[in-house]
Formats: sequence, structure tokens, C-alpha cells
Amino acid sequence: MKDKEPEEQAEELVLEFELDAAPEKVWRAVSVPAFREVWLPVGELADAKPVSTTPGDEIRYRMRESEPPFLESVVAFRLRPGDEGGTILTIVHRLEARSAQPPSRVANNNEAETLRAA
Repeated sequence: MKDKEPEEQAEELVLEFELDAAPEKVWRAVSVPAFREVWLPVGELADAKPVSTTPGDEIRYRMRESEPPFLESVVAFRLRPGDEGGTILTIVHRLEARSAQPPSRVANNNEAETLRAA
């Protein structure tokens, strides 16, 4: 009997929100570091600088999980004016790759060593 393959995770998550705020105000919330820090802390980002920016339309940030398996992803914030005013905010969170940085280990971590016989 074969073991079943684990279910694959979706590589992209897309969320869309209708906001009452003007596109300019929403743009400031996602692009100005002091405002973005309130809801998306620098600690959640692999780099505080955006990966790419199209002013007023889209901004992308690289994120890295702080725990194993240290996955990296890119989150994009896309804005467009709503039909009846306000803003349509689309968030696309895409899994990219595993982090190249393995977790750091302390030389004296007080863990028992395991030795193998030859």
C-alpha cells in the first residue's frame, strides 16, 4: 500500500477588499513605512524596502517566516478606484521559495550530542 502524498499548499492567496477610503489614503497606508508598520511590522518582512513599486497602483514586499521551514513569499498590494468611490484593495500573497538562511545555532546550546558507531 502506498502512502498518500501530503496535500500541496496553494502557492498564491488572493484577497480583495472594498474600502471607503480614497486610493491616495490607502496608498499611504501600504507604502509609507510609519503607517505600514502599524499593521505590517518590519519584523514580518525579509526586507523593509519594497521589492517593486508602481506608485499609486501596486507595491510588493518580501516576507520570511521566523520559524521553520523559513518560507519566503512576496505580498503585493494592488489598488484601483472603486465604482462608487473608495478603493478596491487586492492583496496577492505568493509563496516563492525556502529561505537560503538556515536557523543559526549556538555553539553551546546545552543539547546532548548524539554519536554514531562506525
